[in-house]
Order: sequence, then structure tokens, then C-alpha cells
Amino acid sequence: AVVSTQSTGNDGKRVVSKYYDTDDETFASVKDQQQFEAKVFKATEKANSEIVAINSYTAVYRSNVDLFFYVIGDSRENELILLSVLNALYDSISMILRKNVEKRALFENMDSVLLICDELVDRGILMECDATNIVNRVHVKTEDIPLSEQTVSQVSYDILKSFNWLSQS
Repeated sequence: AVVSTQSTGNDGKRVVSKYYDTDDETFASVKDQQQFEAKVFKATEKANSEIVAINSYTAVYRSNVDLFFYVIGDSRENELILLSVLNALYDSISMILRKNVEKRALFENMDSVLLICDELVDRGILMECDATNIVNRVHVKTEDIPLSEQTVSQVSYDILKSFNWLSQS
């Protein structure tokens, strides 16, 4: 099972993380999670491989510009499955950010990044590993959503957009 998907900056500080095993006491509090993330970062920051064993967990990771992406599984999990989750996570984020995978762009699109994590893994179970399918589910245009199902912010945005369009014509 997938325990966590994470991204940290090149300073080791959390950018985004999602923990799926809520029964595990190791990650009971945010402080415990951040301590674990610091251990993972320290173990991977200068490592030459893409797989690292930490305590009773297996971490696969990938670094890019100013970010590290991690998928953590328990020690019994198949490393190839974890690697396919990591690749799907990274490729989906790369598509959303138009290949501009850096911390600033990730923060600007945090809502999409969190939706990608939700589409990828649910309660530790891999749901989808095709990045194109994940991006298609995450990037639904608001025009395609019935008005009754849109959030207030989506409706407000659409109204403002239409007024700007009217004032420009």
C-alpha cells in the first residue's frame, strides 16, 4: 500500500504531502509527519539511487530543479509499483504545469496538484497510473459543469470573466 505522496523543496521543507494510512501512529501528528519528511529528505538529498529504505518504509523519489517528489510505501510494497505511482504523479504535475515543474508554479496550481494526488491514490490504494487520464479528470473546464454543481468561486469567476469579455467588446 502507498503510505504517502510528498513533495519537498530543495531545502527539505514540505511543499505538499498527503498521508493515506491514518491508522499508523508514526504519522499521527503534523510534527511526526514533518520529522519523517526530514529523515526522508536527508536520506535522499545526496543519494545516487531512486529507491531508499527508511525505517520500515520504502521511498522512491525524483528530483527536479528546486523540488523533490516522493512516494512512500511500506517495506513489503513492490518498488516497481511505487515507481509507477511516482512517474504518474510527476508526469501529471508536469502536464498541468506545462513542463515548468518548479516550486513557484506548483504553489500557483496547488489545487490541481492536490486533485492529482487524490486521483492517483485513495486510502493507500493505487487508483490510476496513466498521467493523461489523471490530468483529464483534474482539468475539467467549468463550462462543462452544470451550474448547480459549481462552487461559488467558480460561478463568481465565470461571471467576472463574462463581464470582462462584455466590457472589451
